[in-house]
Amino acid sequence: MGGGMSTAVGTRDFLLPDLGEGLSEAEIVEWRVAVGDVVTVDQTVVEVETAKAVVDVPCPYAGRVVALHGAAGEVRPVGQPLITIAPLDDAGGDEPPGHATYREEERAGSGNVLIGYGTGHGGPGRRRRRPRLALAPEPTATEPVPTVGSPAAGTPLAGGTPLAGGTPVADGPATAAGRPGTAGPVLVISPIVRRLARERGVDLAALRGTGPGGVIRRADVEAAAAAPVARLAAVPDAPEAHVGLAPVGGGDVVIRLTGIRKAIADKLSRSRREIPEVTIWVDVDATGLLETRAAINAATPDAPVSILALLARICLSGLRKYPQLNAHVDTEGQRIVQSAGVHLGIAAQTDRGLLVPVLRDAQRLTTRELAAALAETTAAARAGTLPPARLTGGTFTLNNYGVFGVDGSTPIINHPEAALLGVGRIVDKPWVVDGQLAVRKVTQLSLTFDHRVCDGGVAGGFLRHVADCVEQPALLVANV
Repeated sequence: MGGGMSTAVGTRDFLLPDLGEGLSEAEIVEWRVAVGDVVTVDQTVVEVETAKAVVDVPCPYAGRVVALHGAAGEVRPVGQPLITIAPLDDAGGDEPPGHATYREEERAGSGNVLIGYGTGHGGPGRRRRRPRLALAPEPTATEPVPTVGSPAAGTPLAGGTPLAGGTPVADGPATAAGRPGTAGPVLVISPIVRRLARERGVDLAALRGTGPGGVIRRADVEAAAAAPVARLAAVPDAPEAHVGLAPVGGGDVVIRLTGIRKAIADKLSRSRREIPEVTIWVDVDATGLLETRAAINAATPDAPVSILALLARICLSGLRKYPQLNAHVDTEGQRIVQSAGVHLGIAAQTDRGLLVPVLRDAQRLTTRELAAALAETTAAARAGTLPPARLTGGTFTLNNYGVFGVDGSTPIINHPEAALLGVGRIVDKPWVVDGQLAVRKVTQLSLTFDHRVCDGGVAGGFLRHVADCVEQPALLVANV
């Protein structure tokens, strides 16, 4: 857990800690405390969403909350202040210098002290802010804006991207209450709000803020962006303008690439960019597999086994025979690393997007243990309770996209793994059995593999082994 002394005497800033696996930022989902609340050591103070999971963050300090750094929906870099705590004996009575500033900005809906704005604890020569300074912060030399990105994609990110210039927030004519038509500053404190307005072509000078004192909040910009009459074309020379792209229409829906969506986009893009992948597929008769599952569950109804668990067991058997696919390419070291254990990833569709939770050392589990672990893991993934460590480190992925009612796919490899097996829906189809046409339960298996780790002979051998075990489960028993 990170922390440090605040510039206000006696207070402590709790810095957003490293949440694991090299994550460099997190988006605030919900504050569990408010300014003025008393907290105890290790009390959960905020819920944040990383590129991998939703995490409850406990505070290592006890005392009274004097500042919350950021509002719901804002991205905070690791190592930057998250919450400021004052000792109980200092928090009451006469406040240390600067506490009024924290609280005034909180009342103004600014998301408190954003990076680059300070807390009003400058040197003796700095003019103190008046209580009505909900109008605008004093300009600074730089305004770091939290970087929106995905460490899950393996790209290191800086703690924040500086936005040079220290531009005052007076973006157009407005009265002190934020009404258009009279000269005065636009009531915007948060640089994120100004950036959002530029991205969506919203004229801040034309907005009436709903925050205390008329401060314009993020919700005001989003509401204006949804109303065609309030939208303007993006300024051509603005850093966020994209020359050559059609302007966003009044009925268009704009979805920011942040959090898990950003992580998915970056990781899949990196996979396609770096891995020379090949997909091979085969149709198989899964009638025998379904019959085997029915027999297992009839014998032990208290511990049912799923089709996914049997497919996972078959994949583990295939990887034992063809370990070349349980590997990854170390591009910097110019080598292929075959993993000693199979850390099996299971693609799971959730409300937050596609996640791939990992069962570590899955080869050590029995089929029943696999079934139980799969059920527990997919349920936790959909509930958003898996820690980030459970969503990384896979060496091979199994993707059952048949649940969506589709037959086949050309899956994208979960970087940096070397292979992924996809399974389509199981449906009745005509099939030749012993020279006679019959109706059988048929599915399609797709294997996408990294051509750098092996050639077609190994990949074809693995897929054929999987197909044979699906058609004749007795072969699976013979190989375990």
